[in-house]
Amino acid sequence: MSLAPSRGCLLDLPWEDILVPHVLCHLPLQQLLSLQRVSKSFQSLIQLYLANMRCFDSTQVGPAIPRAAFVNLLKDNEVLQQLALQNCSDWLMDRELLPVIGQNHHLHQIQLKGCAQLSRHALVAISLSCPRLRQLSLAHCEWVDSLSLRSLADHCKALEAVDLTACRQLKDEAICYLAQKCAGLKSLSLAVNANVGDVAVEEVAKCCPELEHLDLTGCLRVKNDSIRVLAEYCPKLRSLKVKHCHNVAESSLSILRSRGVELDVEPPLQRALVLLQDVVGFAPFINLQI
Repeated sequence: MSLAPSRGCLLDLPWEDILVPHVLCHLPLQQLLSLQRVSKSFQSLIQLYLANMRCFDSTQVGPAIPRAAFVNLLKDNEVLQQLALQNCSDWLMDRELLPVIGQNHHLHQIQLKGCAQLSRHALVAISLSCPRLRQLSLAHCEWVDSLSLRSLADHCKALEAVDLTACRQLKDEAICYLAQKCAGLKSLSLAVNANVGDVAVEEVAKCCPELEHLDLTGCLRVKNDSIRVLAEYCPKLRSLKVKHCHNVAESSLSILRSRGVELDVEPPLQRALVLLQDVVGFAPFINLQI
């Protein structure tokens, strides 16, 4: 009498060697959390996965995570490398974020775009706990001030990409300090900040020769002089955004345009043709050789 082969259970596979690194990592986080309700064994497995998770993205859970749930999800994790919490202003405050930052010293990418209820203490905590940080987004975090940014610059010198869009407390002096301390910056956004002017842009140009992307959208105090300095000192620049920088003219942009740098404003003649086409409904032929 032959015996039918017994069917193994998923949980019989090695957890740390097979299930956590090769199976669970392919499932959406929301589904993993639902698995916890299947049994105590599954709950233990998911908790092991959460403790060893390298990346956490709040969008995989839902638009609004209960504060207690977020704290519980990451309470045992000390190996995070990427943390994305963009647009979590409805629930994320310092008391939820600081413990996570304090126990994860391997973070190299943090996304806090639109987290409006945090304070400068969050940025100080990041600077003290994350010496390997390479990418940081603080877009629309108006709580960022010069002192907390100086702390970041002092302790996170490996930074390559920083988004400071609409961080309106920051002035030229703070940006200059960041550029001096983080010479390896490749991408920087200073958009929507009327306090940023030529002094900051010129210091960024002179201190950050690896710069590839710079966003100055809406920086009303930026003028042609700093754009020329940018062209002189940043040979690796690939894109520059200067829309709504009313004091930046084609006379400075043409240098970058001739090098193939991607610009978000069209040449004056092309812009005029587009406007004319909008008005009369067609684009007239113009002999540019006249």
